[in-house]
Amino acid sequence: MSRAEMDQLGWDSCDIVLITGDAYIDHPSFGMALIGRLLEAQGFRVGIISQPDWNSAADFRRLGKPNLFFGVTAGNMDSMVNRYTSDRKPRSDDAYTPNAEPNKRPDRAVTVYAQRCREAFAGTPVVIGSIEASLRRIAHYDYWSDKVRRSVLPDSKADLLVFGNAERAIVELAHRLAKGEKIAEIRDLRGTAFMVGRDWLPSADWDEMDSTEVDTPGPLVKHADPYAMDEGAGNNAGSPPPASDGAQPVRLVPRAERLAARRERRAHSVVRLPAYEQVKDDPVLYAHASRTFHLESNPGNARALRQAHGERDVWLNPPPLPLTTEELDAVYELPYARRPHPAYGEAKIPAWEMIRFSVNIMRGCFGGCTFCSITEHEGRIIQSRSEDSVIREIEEMRDKTPGFTGIVSDLGGPTANMYHLKCKDEKIEAACRRLSCVYPDICDNLGTDHAPLISLYRRARSLKGVKKVLIGSGLRYDLAVRSPEYIKELVQHHVGGYLKIAPEHTEEGPLSKMMKPGIGSYDRFKQLFDRFSREAGKEQYLIPYFIAAHPGTTDADMVNLALWLKKNNFRLDQVQTFLPTPMALATTMYHSERNPLKKLHRQGGEVVGAVRGARQRKLHKAFLRYHDPENWPLLRDALKEMGRADLIGNGKKQLVPAWQPAGTGLKAAAAIRQAPERQGGAPRPTAARRNAAGPRPAAGGARQPGPRKTRSPR
Repeated sequence: MSRAEMDQLGWDSCDIVLITGDAYIDHPSFGMALIGRLLEAQGFRVGIISQPDWNSAADFRRLGKPNLFFGVTAGNMDSMVNRYTSDRKPRSDDAYTPNAEPNKRPDRAVTVYAQRCREAFAGTPVVIGSIEASLRRIAHYDYWSDKVRRSVLPDSKADLLVFGNAERAIVELAHRLAKGEKIAEIRDLRGTAFMVGRDWLPSADWDEMDSTEVDTPGPLVKHADPYAMDEGAGNNAGSPPPASDGAQPVRLVPRAERLAARRERRAHSVVRLPAYEQVKDDPVLYAHASRTFHLESNPGNARALRQAHGERDVWLNPPPLPLTTEELDAVYELPYARRPHPAYGEAKIPAWEMIRFSVNIMRGCFGGCTFCSITEHEGRIIQSRSEDSVIREIEEMRDKTPGFTGIVSDLGGPTANMYHLKCKDEKIEAACRRLSCVYPDICDNLGTDHAPLISLYRRARSLKGVKKVLIGSGLRYDLAVRSPEYIKELVQHHVGGYLKIAPEHTEEGPLSKMMKPGIGSYDRFKQLFDRFSREAGKEQYLIPYFIAAHPGTTDADMVNLALWLKKNNFRLDQVQTFLPTPMALATTMYHSERNPLKKLHRQGGEVVGAVRGARQRKLHKAFLRYHDPENWPLLRDALKEMGRADLIGNGKKQLVPAWQPAGTGLKAAAAIRQAPERQGGAPRPTAARRNAAGPRPAAGGARQPGPRKTRSPR
């Protein structure tokens, strides 16, 4: 991190300098540490510049000119999500900064950092990556500016964008640059994006598929008719020569050969998305581009994509291939110090405190929740570590991490119970184009055996020096109910009194837009949870997460959710309002008011209500905290307008009382009076207002996708 450290190592220069918006914590849950250690293991000298002063290029010269390239990231979070709340208000702290100090990174940090690298050392290749670059790799709706923005590539002027989990791409890139290849010539790495001319193709045998209109794309090529008698049709090297009169035998092409030819054709095809200049002003085309993008997300069958930005195109190669178990083990078992850099002294870094005693056991998520960005970044194919590797990390954490008291705070990842779950058939998995393996129902081809996870839990808690292993990652309860044995193991040994799960809502309307299971799955899980808790003689509770203002949510939906909460005696302490993050499908619904989960049409098609007004967003959030007297005036007014005054009173089936405690309700009322009709600009007519349940507009909402204790910060 400093010239002094370089001198101690005897380095005159670094091969690669990594820029990050986070404090440098040498732990595999933090992207820069993982990539840095991986490159180090390949023999490269790596420097890390953490949270540089972006007001000039001086701090970017701290370690000198890198021999190969700058690697630029915003950190473990998108910088705009990190810096602003769902109400677009600046956050007062930053979990990834020493002592949680705010304002240590700029807005749109990837773009700013990349430009400063150019200023520091002109001509040095700049490679951008991390979740901010991943989620902004094509034209995307930006909630904070309330407009569609260009890909981050032309804005940052980077030479290459690496998206998703980048181990394969970044290692090969480093070696090829070290051999003398020019970065402008490296165009074949999966999981990378770059700028090209409008007519550029990798080779002459590539085809372009035009998907710039809202229609059903046709076939890429007209395949030869296997029954045709014209010369050359269906012929191959093994066929008999044609007769002297030109006739030839009919050749029936086997299915395997036809499929192989189709795969080869797809591997040399690129889909042209609607241009940035089209989607920025046409919400329907934006929704079409989003749907097409997500359908090309399976590494087994995804085609390359291109999208015009002015006179040039952003070209996206297919997503990276998932790491094998052996490869993932090797990445997580590199020699991490497992603590913040000594330069921070005794400063507390909340993100580190959150995960210091947890272990990441897997990557990816096949849930496909529309408000979540995990699939767009990590992919939907689960990558799991071996049991032995996880055990070795727990032992290392026990022996090396200061303050370890015997409590492992989490064994998980994006989800707690997708460890080693995968498609039963690799061929089916490679051909699949479903956006979710568990919605609307769990796929018959999905293996749901929790036995490997049960084995891991039992072995982990039996380790010497380990008193308890807790599970903090979010649980996919619709999968868990397929394995009562797993629920019993979890409830009786790995719950510390409370278990957090995420039903998100109770009503079918919003759940269908989230791609989440019905509340019946939650009820079945709760029955098993309560039963096994009683059998163990433990008093334990479920803590559910819910979302306010998700697209497709009406006022009536929120009323029903509030009544469900009261019936089940839930008084939520912290609630979150939907925050539209770049490239998420729910964000597409919010911006376009169309449903990209279905085929799109210019005329007709499903309209999705979206909540943009500050008043309406506050109302939906207030329904989740129906018990708070500060919200009662707002809720009473809303219930009267909806014709539901019957819910005002002191009865068990009523939502809010008619009386108001002295000195309460003033803050909420003032905030609503002062709130603009719509954040970020003047009001505009919306489908939500046209299709509202009652006099108020329909509402939508989703959880803010910032880091939680339940997920790896990567």
